[in-house]
Amino acid sequence: MDQSEDPNQDVAARMPNAVLRGRAYHRAMPDTAFDIWLRRGLRTMYDEVAREPIPDDLLRLIEADREK
Repeated sequence: MDQSEDPNQDVAARMPNAVLRGRAYHRAMPDTAFDIWLRRGLRTMYDEVAREPIPDDLLRLIEADREK
C-alpha cells in the first residue's frame, strides 16, 4: 500500500487535536483538575521570583561569557 492509499494520511490536518501514538490516534485530553491546581500553585510560588530583576553580578558574568 503506498501513502496515497493510507486512510490515516493527513489525520493531523483533519483532526487538529489528534495525538499520534504509534499508529493509533487519540484525542488530546483536556487539562485535569490536578494539572490546573499544580500550575496555579507553581505560579503563586514563583511568579514573584521570576519578576525580580537579574542581579548585576550575574549580568556581568553573562556579558563576559558572550565576549569570549
